[in-house]
Amino acid sequence: MEVLEILAQHRNLSETQALEAFRALYAGSMPPACVGAFLMGLKTKGETALEIACGVTAALEQARLVENLEGNRIDTCGTGGDNTCSFNCSTVVALYLAALGHKVVKHGNRAVSSTCGSADIIEALGMPLVVEPAAVAGELAKRNFVFLFAPNFHPAFKNIMPIRRELGARTLFNLMGPLLNPARPTHQLLGVPLSRFVPLMAETLALTGLRRGAVVHGAGGFDEITPFGPADLVWVREGWLRKDTFDPEKYGFPRRQPAEVVVGGRGEAVAVVRALLAGKGPQAMQDMAVLNLGVALHLLEEDLSLQQALDKARTAMAEGAAAKAFPDSGHA
Repeated sequence: MEVLEILAQHRNLSETQALEAFRALYAGSMPPACVGAFLMGLKTKGETALEIACGVTAALEQARLVENLEGNRIDTCGTGGDNTCSFNCSTVVALYLAALGHKVVKHGNRAVSSTCGSADIIEALGMPLVVEPAAVAGELAKRNFVFLFAPNFHPAFKNIMPIRRELGARTLFNLMGPLLNPARPTHQLLGVPLSRFVPLMAETLALTGLRRGAVVHGAGGFDEITPFGPADLVWVREGWLRKDTFDPEKYGFPRRQPAEVVVGGRGEAVAVVRALLAGKGPQAMQDMAVLNLGVALHLLEEDLSLQQALDKARTAMAEGAAAKAFPDSGHA
């Protein structure tokens, strides 16, 4: 394959070359040995935003897309892979956003690097894992929230999973997950586990046509904003990028420690989420959820400054707004 020779020379692929290679990969027409060589060639060279965007484009061509959604909708899905065993912050944030009247299309899977994945949490809260594109609009209208269970929307990935397991190394697919939402969010809060991925993923998001977004890497090695120190952040707005550093202390959040947001198992993970939805739970976890919720609100409500958005997030947490909007979430 021509692309393997190009990658062996540490040269970047053109858009045409990348699209053709990814289409062959998803169609199952690329031999397994070549798939491994292709993925490791990209990794060794260093993936470009264009190559990742082409991987996303080709994957979405094969996906079961959700059609005819209108208006703003946000996803809070991070890449995972930070191996921090922290509580499921992105799901807490998603449910608070829905409680505050925003449409949330949460795309996710079962646990990868966390104790309990977003799908596990949603299931434990008694909410549906939507697996059919036709059911998304109705669920979104009913709750302002829908959880799209990723494996059911991306059948082509069945061809790739065995090879990824055999490789046993990070590939660009570890980064692509949040970009593959079949409901195509207009807004996105996307966390990455390493600071070097922040500009790469921001540039990739800009290429996908997102309206507004933020790519973040939190202090302590988290793929979310944390109260442990300044976060690396790039704001994305209709193809325009702005690099920033977000220090929670400047907004009145005391410095916390990573050990304060760790959960020990599935039972504790679910219990913590229930507590947070009701405005309770450990203060460090509340602060972390509020920080990410505030940034998401700042993306969605353009008239709110970041300080105002964080204040709104604090108030929502103090009132337990999510538990009021999703009353069944507080029961086992």
